[in-house]
Amino acid sequence: MDFLLSGITSVTIPQIIMYCVGALLIYLAIAKGYEPSLLLPMGFGAILVNLPLSGVIDQVLPGIGNTHGIIQWLFESGIEASEALPLLLFIGIGAMIDFGPLLSNPIMLLFGAAAQFGIFFTITVAVLMGFSLPDAASVGIIGAADGPTSILVSQILKSNYIGPIAVAAYSYMALVPLVQPLAIKAVTTKKERLIRMPYNPVSVSKRLKIIFPIAVTIIAGFVAPQSVSLVGFLMFGNLLRECGVLNSLSDAAQNILANLVTLLLGITISFSMRADVFVTWKTLLILILGLIAFIFDTIGGVMFAKFINLFRKNKINPMVGAAGISAFPMSARVVQKLAIKEDPTNHLLMHAIGANVSGQIASVLAGGIILNLLTAILK
Repeated sequence: MDFLLSGITSVTIPQIIMYCVGALLIYLAIAKGYEPSLLLPMGFGAILVNLPLSGVIDQVLPGIGNTHGIIQWLFESGIEASEALPLLLFIGIGAMIDFGPLLSNPIMLLFGAAAQFGIFFTITVAVLMGFSLPDAASVGIIGAADGPTSILVSQILKSNYIGPIAVAAYSYMALVPLVQPLAIKAVTTKKERLIRMPYNPVSVSKRLKIIFPIAVTIIAGFVAPQSVSLVGFLMFGNLLRECGVLNSLSDAAQNILANLVTLLLGITISFSMRADVFVTWKTLLILILGLIAFIFDTIGGVMFAKFINLFRKNKINPMVGAAGISAFPMSARVVQKLAIKEDPTNHLLMHAIGANVSGQIASVLAGGIILNLLTAILK
């Protein structure tokens, strides 16, 4: 009967901590509705991979030898070997995005760039705190509020902290409605939040919508070659949406593909949440640095809008700059809710959507630029 109790008696304190982490993620997914399609499989996976001698990861069993676990295989094949799962998810995300609001008001593209400030600020802080440059860059990219990009960059850079980075990236994406209002209000006045912006969209032709994803991919390929896989898959998904001849494939990418890959990605990334690599003091530090990156990305977008207003007759509501992060469409909704709270007749949603979709492009370009810079520095 000893073998029936061997699992219970071999449980360690770090594994118990991971059971609690898994339970917390499941609670946030179910009770609070925070990114349930990601947090629930991540939470359940965190429990699976930390069970003693778990069959979901590779083991060496006495008298049997090597056995292979499904979650470890998915991680090694779908993330470590090819980054396939994050990239496939980008096809679905691209198919969901309408770049029309951005194309009708191109100035919003600047806010996507400005709202990446927190990434580079946090990289600097992380290096000063003793992280290696690849690990610091991987931590900084959390600020993009883009889970697939965070996973991809940390994997390519072979960071030692993929698990904490993934948890931080997706957790802060889920907490956008809680974190962003506090950051926005900290750096704006009520008068600034009351600024009205009339929406007079310019008609965007179907031809331009088709040309846009192709042009962005080519330009990104020249400017940041390492971003081609990220930008290319995102824009390919958008091309499926806009071409008008592959509607069934576009629908499949938005629904079936995106949902299936999200499910697999969530439970697969839990392989890097094993207690022996996750329960360290640096994990807590990464969560703090990730929050700093996220907050400073938001502040960067807001402050850039305030800077532009120094030279504009028609002022931009600074809150729109906060939507320049990649958390689509949550960030745009946050800006709209804040605007309506200040003035029920002030509608900023379409302006915020334009900034928000530009953040999608900017975040993957930021990831590619970071990879290019580190490749040059680490030669």
